[in-house]
Amino acid sequence: MNNELTQAMNKQLANWQVLYTKLHNYHWFVKGPDFFSLHQKFEEMYTGAAANIDEIAERLLTIGGKPAASMKEYLELASLDEAGGEESAKEMVSVLSEDLGKLSKGFEELIELAEKQEDEPTADMFIGMKTAIEKDKWMLDAYLG
Repeated sequence: MNNELTQAMNKQLANWQVLYTKLHNYHWFVKGPDFFSLHQKFEEMYTGAAANIDEIAERLLTIGGKPAASMKEYLELASLDEAGGEESAKEMVSVLSEDLGKLSKGFEELIELAEKQEDEPTADMFIGMKTAIEKDKWMLDAYLG
C-alpha cells in the first residue's frame, strides 16, 4: 500500500462527500424558471456521487488503506467548499462546474500516482470517473452558455 496514493484517494473521497452534500443542498433549494431541469440534474449528480464515494472507499479498503469516514475528516481533507446557501440557480451551476474542474485536476494527479505504483485498477477507476465528470462539466458549461 502506498501512503501517498491512499492520501490522494482520501482527499478525493472527501471531495465527493462535500460535493454530495452540496448537490443535495442545491437540489432542495434551487428556484426559478430552470427549477425542474436543475432539480432533476442535481439528483442525477448526487446519485452518481454516492456511487463514486462507495467505489473509492471500497478500493481504499481493497488496497489496504483506510477511508476517511467522518464529516470532520472530510472537511479537513477536501479542497472543495460547502454550499454557501444563498446561490442563485446560475451560481449553483457555475460553482458545480468549477468543482468538477477541480475534481478532474485532482484525478489527473491521482491517476499518475496509481500508474507509478503499477496499480492499474485504481488508475482505471479514476479514469472512468474523470471521463464522467468531464461530461457533466461540459453539460453545466453548456447551460451557462
